[in-house]
Amino acid sequence: MKAVTGQVMQLMDQRAIGEFQVPGIALMERAGKGCADAVTERFGPGEGRTALIVAGKGNNGGDGFVIARLLAERGWDTPVLLVAAKEAVTGDAAANLARLAPETVIAAPQGVAGREGLLRQATVIVDALLGTGVKSEVTGVYGEVIDMINAAGAPVVAVDIPSGVDAGSGRVLGRAVRAEMTVTFALPKLGNILHPGAELCGRLIVADIGMPDTVVAEAPGCEFVDLDCARGLFCPRAVAAHKGSNGHCLVVAGSTGKTGAAAMAANSALRTGAGLVTLAIPASLNPILEVKSTEAMTLPVGRGNVEYLQAGALGELLRAAGGKDAVALGPGLGTAPSTVYLVQSLIPALAAALVMDADGLNAVAANREILLKRRGRVTILTPHPGEMARLCGCTVPEVEADRIGCAREFAARFGVHLVLKGARSIIAAPDGRVAINGSGNPGMATGGMGDVLTGVIAALVGQGYDPFAACLLGVFIHGHAADLLAESHGTQGLTATDVQDRLPMALRNLSR
Repeated sequence: MKAVTGQVMQLMDQRAIGEFQVPGIALMERAGKGCADAVTERFGPGEGRTALIVAGKGNNGGDGFVIARLLAERGWDTPVLLVAAKEAVTGDAAANLARLAPETVIAAPQGVAGREGLLRQATVIVDALLGTGVKSEVTGVYGEVIDMINAAGAPVVAVDIPSGVDAGSGRVLGRAVRAEMTVTFALPKLGNILHPGAELCGRLIVADIGMPDTVVAEAPGCEFVDLDCARGLFCPRAVAAHKGSNGHCLVVAGSTGKTGAAAMAANSALRTGAGLVTLAIPASLNPILEVKSTEAMTLPVGRGNVEYLQAGALGELLRAAGGKDAVALGPGLGTAPSTVYLVQSLIPALAAALVMDADGLNAVAANREILLKRRGRVTILTPHPGEMARLCGCTVPEVEADRIGCAREFAARFGVHLVLKGARSIIAAPDGRVAINGSGNPGMATGGMGDVLTGVIAALVGQGYDPFAACLLGVFIHGHAADLLAESHGTQGLTATDVQDRLPMALRNLSR
C-alpha cells in the first residue's frame, strides 16, 4: 500500500475536485462516514454513550462535524467542542457545521479551560482538531487542548492523524494526541506509519472515500510493505528446484570474538532458501565455524595464527567469489587496519551482487567514493542509524530527523540500494523509489539481528530476486519472523538466532 505526505494528499483532493468533478463536500461526507463506522464498530451502539468531538476550524474539523451528525443519527450523544469561533469556519466545513443542532456546538475560541468534566465524561473523544496540514510546533490554545485530551482518560479516535503529529515524517510537533485508533483517508500518511507518529496512531484504519483510482495511482509516495505486499513479491520454490538453482552465496565475515556474527549471516542465508553457502573466515577460526554452521561450507582464509582477515587475502577471496550469485561482506570482520584495507580493495573488484553490513560499512565510511566504482553492479548497504551517520558524515539525530530523505539521497548519489534499519526500516533504490517496512517489533532491539538480515537479503539476491524486491522482501521476512516469535514468546529476551529459526515459518506464511 502506498503512503503519502499531507501535502500530496491535499493535491490529490484538489485533483479529484478539479479534474474529476468529485465535490469536496462529498469527500468530506465519506471521510466522516468512515470514522463514524469505525467508532460504531469499536465501541458498539450509541445509546447512553457520549462521543465528544473536539474540532478545529479547518477541514479536519469539518470531518468531525460529519462524524457528530452521523453518530447522533445512530443514538450517540455528540457534543462538539469547537476550538474556534463559529464564524471562523468556512467552506465545506461550514456547510457541515450548519447541519448540526446549534445547542450541541460549544464554541471555545479561547480554549477549553473549565471543560475538563466534559472531556472526562465522554465514552470516546474524537480528535478532529488539526489534521495533516500542521507543520509548526503546537503551542497556545491548541497545545492546551491536546494536553487536556491526553489527560482525560477516555479512548481517543483521531481523524486522519493525531493532532500534533507531522503527516510527512511522524515527528511530534511539540506535543500530540495519543489515540487508541486513527482513521485515515484514501491512503495512509507517512506520519501514520513512521515513528513516533505510528505509536500515537494506535490501530490504523484506512477508509475509502471514493478517491479516483487514477489520482491514487499517480500520486507520488512510498510503498508500505505489509503482508499482502510481501506476498505479491514472493516467488515460491519451483517443484523441480535443486541446490544449484537456488543461488550460491559467499559470506565474508568473522574475527576473534565475533564468530557468532559470521555464523548467523551464513545460517540465515540457508534458512532463507539459499541453495549453497560458503563462509570465508580467518583460518584460525575455522574449527569454531565448522561447529557453528553445519550446513554451510567453510573456507579458511589466510595464515592459521591470525584471527582476522588481512589484506593479503584479496586474491584468495576474489577467486572464492568467482561464480557466486551474491556476496555478503562485513558481519564480525573487525576494524583492524589490514581488514579495512582488504574490504576497500574487495568492494570495487567484486563482480557479484554485494550485500554489506557492520564492519563492511565502517570500512566504506572511511572512503565512500569506492562505491562509485561499482556503478552498474548490484550493491546493497544495510546500516543502522549510527552506521548511516558515519556514512553520511553527520550525526545520528540528523539521520533520524529525516530517515527517508537521508536514505533516498545516499542511494541516488552512490548508485546503491540502501536499507536504513530501525523501527519502520527505510528501503531506498538508486532510482529514487522508497519503501517503508511494516513488520517487526521491539524484541528485535538486540545484538545479531543485523547479521541475520544480511544473510536473508544475500540469499534472496542469490536466488535471482530484483535487488529492490530482495530488500523489501528481506526486511519484511526478517521482521515477520520476529513477529511470529513474539506471538508465542513476547518481545522480552528474544535473540537473533531465535528469529533465524523462524525464517522458514515466515516464508511459509508468504506462500499461502
